[in-house]
Amino acid sequence: MTHQRDRTLAVTGLARVEGAGSMYVRLSGDEVADVRLEIYEPPRFFEAFLRGRGYTEPPDITARICGICPVAYQMSACLAIEAACGVRVDGALADLRRLLYCGEWISSHALHIYMLHAPDFLGYPGIVEMAGDHRDVVERALALRKAGNAVMTAIGGRAVHPVNVRVGGFYRVPARGELAPLAEQLRGALDLAVETVRWVSGFEFPEFSCEHELLSLQQPGRYPIDQGTLVTSSGLAFGAADFDEHVVEEQVPHSTALHARLAGQRHLTGPMARFALNSAWLTPLAARAASAAGLDATCRNPFRSIVIRAVEMVVAIEEALALIGSYQPPPAPAIPVPAVAATGHGVTEAPRGVLYHRYQIGADGSIASARIVPPTSQNQGAIEDDLRRFVAARLDLGDEQLTRQCEQAIRNYDPCISCAAHFLTMRVDRA
Repeated sequence: MTHQRDRTLAVTGLARVEGAGSMYVRLSGDEVADVRLEIYEPPRFFEAFLRGRGYTEPPDITARICGICPVAYQMSACLAIEAACGVRVDGALADLRRLLYCGEWISSHALHIYMLHAPDFLGYPGIVEMAGDHRDVVERALALRKAGNAVMTAIGGRAVHPVNVRVGGFYRVPARGELAPLAEQLRGALDLAVETVRWVSGFEFPEFSCEHELLSLQQPGRYPIDQGTLVTSSGLAFGAADFDEHVVEEQVPHSTALHARLAGQRHLTGPMARFALNSAWLTPLAARAASAAGLDATCRNPFRSIVIRAVEMVVAIEEALALIGSYQPPPAPAIPVPAVAATGHGVTEAPRGVLYHRYQIGADGSIASARIVPPTSQNQGAIEDDLRRFVAARLDLGDEQLTRQCEQAIRNYDPCISCAAHFLTMRVDRA
């Protein structure tokens, strides 16, 4: 079929916690002439106003970048500052940090799976409409979110922007008995998470594949969350200190958010990358759930990323239970981290992917410079390329159906728009 008319798909108001953006797709006959994921939020200047602040302040300040994954920002900041100061947090304190991070993974993945993405597959405008026909599903979502938030509250002091994290550890650590109620709640959540994998694996997934370079942390023997070496699908491996050499940001005319490239090419980070590069180290129950869901060792279909997120939720709950079971309170809630004039780098796996921090600390303990590279910055180029190919293969679709599928395709990547369940308003103009 030949398409002679030009079409413009305009997306306005991508509402999200961190700001707003739009999407623009221009079709010229049988060609996709232009695709732009436009981020028009004014710069928030976090890196700029960190300059001159004390070296212990970034974990609290950067947590405010995101209300959905504040722990990720805190952990990457702590690792970078501690690296600069020549200090390594290990033992029970490191385990508590991983436990806190598990809580964020559980909560964030449950939010995305049930409240943002599942309505697309089931044909509902949002979770409110879905609840009318699937009350049990929504109750399962809320129970999982509650379990993740309970972990963050117990370790971090509260679920949103935790206040108990500090450079060197925590301000307070829980007694062993304080974690017992968490274990009971998490055991119930584990059953719900396994059921989630089974449920989402039954969705109908469009045929699509992305071939971008993949980037994630890797920690042999353990699924990557809070530490590891950076690895790629082409076999490259490097430490956090070399991130700047391999991942370069650039400004594009249509976005106030920088685009990041790995070795000069588009790349993808997040659940698909983590799973492809680390599926050998899934926890036991998560490995069985992934196999039952039909996931191969590598999954390249972004629409099936919802299944991977569900598997990762099982990983996080199993990890949390193991950490609680072996927990013995450390002798002190934090170790000393004296200021050093140096530069430090930190990388962890936010729910959406690799999150990099770099801080240069002056001799007086103040921050001389800061750089933060979030997952969405790295994924923007891949999202645009995938949208171009996705639309090109579906030019025969009518405007309404194509619009709906483009919305769903963007939601595959959960691009830091977690506050809105129905975040796209799309308009199609036909010339």
